[in-house]
Amino acid sequence: MKVLLLADVKGKGKKDQIVNVSDGYARNFLFPKKLAVEADAKALADAKSKEEAKEYKIEQDKAAARELAAKLEGTVVKIKATAGADGRLYGSITTADIAQALQEQSGIQIDKRKIVADGAIKAYGSYTLTVKLYPEIQGKLNLVVCD
Repeated sequence: MKVLLLADVKGKGKKDQIVNVSDGYARNFLFPKKLAVEADAKALADAKSKEEAKEYKIEQDKAAARELAAKLEGTVVKIKATAGADGRLYGSITTADIAQALQEQSGIQIDKRKIVADGAIKAYGSYTLTVKLYPEIQGKLNLVVCD
């Protein structure tokens, strides 16, 4: 019997997957626990529409990430910091500082966990940072640390 799984079932499949199981297993275990429904035309149509909606949302998120990556390409974030006589900063510039400065200077809001810095920034200078916007989409952010 073909059934549409409503939840993950160990050894059978994941949610919204159509699997073939024995009639007894479906009637005595899956249906009473509401883990699956019979794969009729309505259930198949619902599963197909859910899948299409999921793919549409992924495409929308990717498009937004590409747009944000294009915005970040020309953006330069300037952070003022104080340093000692040898040019090393008191403390360091963190990704939270960078995200806050980006929000204040250009209005672009990015989560601090998406900014990837190669170690701590502890000196004046220019840096190019990677921003992970989507699993396969990354943007570049230019950072200038000055006094």
